[in-house]
Amino acid sequence: MSPMNSEYSGNIKSVPTQVDMTGIGVQIAWDDGQTCTYPYRYLRLQCACAACVEEMTGRPLLNVSAVPEDIIAADHLVVGKYALQFLWTDGHDSGIYPYEMLLRLAENDDAVICEGG
Repeated sequence: MSPMNSEYSGNIKSVPTQVDMTGIGVQIAWDDGQTCTYPYRYLRLQCACAACVEEMTGRPLLNVSAVPEDIIAADHLVVGKYALQFLWTDGHDSGIYPYEMLLRLAENDDAVICEGG
């Protein structure tokens, strides 16, 4: 388990208190009491970095079929006070996942499994 530093605060409606890599995905405990599991491949396919999404048009560049079905996040980094960055087993590591984006995915996509809150 990887506890998060409690000094992360700001204008974001919720921030992670803990991030774990589980057997099925990245599990994030949010400070509002909700815990959400983001399946690995699903989360990798949400990457919005310049290598995965055309910056000017928003056109997807990522070849979905090239992302292994068994991909996992080997580790993660905290980016400032606003995002997480994952180190994927396909070698990709440039995507930044803002907390707001992760919360939006949890609210709007049934692929993300949340409990509590």
